[in-house]
Amino acid sequence: MDIKNEVLAILQELTGEDLADKMDENIFTTGLMDSMASVQMLLNLQEKFAIDVPVSEFDREEWDTPAKIVAKVENLENEQ
Repeated sequence: MDIKNEVLAILQELTGEDLADKMDENIFTTGLMDSMASVQMLLNLQEKFAIDVPVSEFDREEWDTPAKIVAKVENLENEQ
């Protein structure tokens, strides 16, 4: 499974929705995610991809759509 599909699976687990057709939808303004869910998302992403995303450095605007989350994970994986 590629990064996009893995991220979408994590988001579906957290939101209960398939976001594959909503890659540019803001998951916070739509109410799909809140701060507690975002912490869980970061933990799941760190575990799945072995990336380091400190909660203290989390900027919601950089992680507010599935497309942005996929891009951030890809960038963090490339940095390792």
